[in-house]
Amino acid sequence: MEQSMRRFMKVGLILHVAYRGIGDGDGPILECLGKVVQDDYFEAVEVTSINDPDVRTAAADMMRTSRMAAAYGGQGRTLSRGLNLNDLDEEGRRQAVAVLKEGIDQAYELGCVDFSFLSGRYREETKEQSFEQLLRSTRELCAYAKEKGDMPICCEVFDYDIDKKALIGPAHLAARYAKTIREEFDNFGLMVDLSHIPMIHETIEESILPVKEYIIHAHMGNTVIKSPECEAYGDNHPRFGFPNSENDVPELARYLRLLLTIGFLNEKTRPIVSFEVKPWKDEWPEAVIANAKRTLNLAWELV
Repeated sequence: MEQSMRRFMKVGLILHVAYRGIGDGDGPILECLGKVVQDDYFEAVEVTSINDPDVRTAAADMMRTSRMAAAYGGQGRTLSRGLNLNDLDEEGRRQAVAVLKEGIDQAYELGCVDFSFLSGRYREETKEQSFEQLLRSTRELCAYAKEKGDMPICCEVFDYDIDKKALIGPAHLAARYAKTIREEFDNFGLMVDLSHIPMIHETIEESILPVKEYIIHAHMGNTVIKSPECEAYGDNHPRFGFPNSENDVPELARYLRLLLTIGFLNEKTRPIVSFEVKPWKDEWPEAVIANAKRTLNLAWELV
């Protein structure tokens, strides 16, 4: 496309995926964030738990000063603790909700424009009960976020049988879930991720079109699922063009073209579309980030 991608979206980067050692809320967070806010290719950055309140304050100041939009990824808050929003054990479900409420507090403190999470694991024989538990948890999170301000929250669509094995999930169930919650809460939506679409065994169209009216955030990335014997197999977000991987320039162009067609990418709201790319083994983070930017530049020419 001849028009600049900046007219239709804010390109972002997930900080704690691109840089090692900061996903648990400690480590060189400000040093890594400083590298991203200085790069004018990016208009958005996605952060997660920041344990030190002074570091949170400094991070918020840095993002505000550099005119970066911030988003908060709460997925690691439950994954790292083995918690599950659709846990059939009520105490376990409550713990998951409490941990994410703490994340919502941090997101507001950091000035984030949205907060994301994921559903949990489930068993096929109790799938409907898990779905009801997820609805209950999501209602609590939406209500909590709404009490504090106008920041929307979103559930990221993950694989259901390869790696995270999350309830949400295939497009038909994601649509049912989003429709149910949106009827009660206008501050809820879905996050889609190009990395996860092959893992859900759906085409880009099959994954996006059924949920198009609920999408409020999007990720760009890659995955390896050809064989468990392949390097980076599963939900590991290797760089574009990684050996045996699923996504490169053509797939990213097709994804963006569809997001533009359905109106998600648009000049009025310019939503965040972030890279979720992770260095594999000893790869240099800056090289992986550069790979992502070059891939997007080439893909946009095909949109």
